[in-house]
Amino acid sequence: MNEWTKAKEELVRAIRELGFREELGEAAARTLGSPKAMERMTAYLHYVKPRKEELVVDEMLAICSEIEAWREKKASEEANAKYNEMLYYGLK
Repeated sequence: MNEWTKAKEELVRAIRELGFREELGEAAARTLGSPKAMERMTAYLHYVKPRKEELVVDEMLAICSEIEAWREKKASEEANAKYNEMLYYGLK
């Protein structure tokens, strides 16, 4: 079993154990996309034990938002490094 499938199954199981529909877990796994994000969501579910689906969805969206902010930061840092390199070495 690969890492993505394992993380997805753990997330779906955690959501079912809280009394929510399995479809919510499937949708969350697709939206989160990566095993690390799914593991983070699973940890939240085990720790907080939300009682409403809205709280599960809010946390899922917060995780997605943080991942996107991190990606944008990395892209900006890379662009800035290339710009600084161009300033230092000039155009080639």
